[in-house]
Amino acid sequence: MSASPEDAAPDARGVLDQVRSHLSPGLALVYGMNGAGAVESHGKGARIVLSDGRSVLDFGSYAVTLLGRGHPDVLKAVAGELDAMAVSTRVLANGTTAGFAAELAEYTDPGRLTRVWLGLNGCDAVEAALKLARLATGRTRVVAVEGAYHGKSMGALATTWSRRYRRSLEPLLGGVTHIPAVPEAVPGAFTDGDVAAVIMEPVQGEGGVAVLPPRFLDALAAAAREHGAFVIADEIQTGLGRCGERALSVAAGLRPDAVLFGKALGGGVQPLAALVATEDLYAPLAKDPFVHTTTFSGHPLAAAAGSAALRAVEELAPRGVRLAELMAGGLRRIARGHPGLIADVRGRGLLWGVEFHPGGAAGEVLLELSRRGLVVSPCLGRPEVIRLLPPLVATDEEAGEALDLLDATCAAVPDEFRRGGSGAGAEPDDRFPLGTGAPAGPSRGLENGAEGAAAVRRGEGTSPAPGRSRVR
Repeated sequence: MSASPEDAAPDARGVLDQVRSHLSPGLALVYGMNGAGAVESHGKGARIVLSDGRSVLDFGSYAVTLLGRGHPDVLKAVAGELDAMAVSTRVLANGTTAGFAAELAEYTDPGRLTRVWLGLNGCDAVEAALKLARLATGRTRVVAVEGAYHGKSMGALATTWSRRYRRSLEPLLGGVTHIPAVPEAVPGAFTDGDVAAVIMEPVQGEGGVAVLPPRFLDALAAAAREHGAFVIADEIQTGLGRCGERALSVAAGLRPDAVLFGKALGGGVQPLAALVATEDLYAPLAKDPFVHTTTFSGHPLAAAAGSAALRAVEELAPRGVRLAELMAGGLRRIARGHPGLIADVRGRGLLWGVEFHPGGAAGEVLLELSRRGLVVSPCLGRPEVIRLLPPLVATDEEAGEALDLLDATCAAVPDEFRRGGSGAGAEPDDRFPLGTGAPAGPSRGLENGAEGAAAVRRGEGTSPAPGRSRVR
């Protein structure tokens, strides 16, 4: 009989040695610091148990665990498919994959986004969208947004904004123009008339939880339609109810030609991503199904997980509204209590960013939170921002625990990281206007979040340098 996860805690030192020797010395250093020498062992719901027995809350995992860890319905679906058809022949149709594609089209924008392409990660979906847009239009140029993060594969990387990831690999895919997220910047991007597509994230997760203004999104989508370009909405992080809607771009009336899903789509159990598109954008694949293929596109285990995840997300949607309210209120309280440390708080639904004043405080807080029992995610393009990504299955008590841990950690940050001192009530109440993500209207939450969002910067952000935490 095999040991249960609870009885088989890994040897942390051995794991970190293997990471150092065979993956990356830098990763081994970061992992060791974040876990205070421990590594992850097993998880359930909103919690992870570490190799040293500590139980920590998972409000990070880069938005993958929207359903928490080990959601029973997703596990059951995957186990059933594992017994039936673990991998597809790729020369015969698979009912689980076909069924999931139909469900996803009906879920996203019924009757309009009818075509689906499946991959394993967000980059897969971005690459497919960019390739289809170029094939369908015969054009080569793409308009993206400053601050954007669409992945690090060569095509997706060209649409990612941060120079940190681009500069050593240029030249990349040609013809990508990044514009600031203001309506006035839109017309100039189309002067040459050769744009195949625009790609945008309604909320830039890796870009610091920057909520793009509705007026800008409306202007960008309208200009694309006027010039015969496709509108690609990257909802890999924001979709599936993470920000209170199935797809923010659809709910806001942008009528995207493609919505890209990923991260949470596999229910926190299987890697899975998808492009859900119009007939026009998908036309090159409809004409020639082999113009863009991957071996594991439509993997049956992932498709089974995806079907179960869609149902579970819908069932838990009311819970998401409640959690969003708790996070909004708690983060407002914390921000008001630490004005010398926290520069801004913004977000929607279950995607929140806490921006710290420059000087390394974000790195200090990120590291200490892990040690105290709360896993959060940094922002690759804005290292001064940390993200809180609570799962739908978190209880009120767990949300409160996470907020208390953040508050206590901020209180313990040394004065050298603060600007102008600290003290509750030092800033007016409207210093941190937050959107709750309640589905009361297609753009209300976007507007609320945009008010509190700092202007998108041109700087070349880098991750905080590893170092021993000075938070006590």
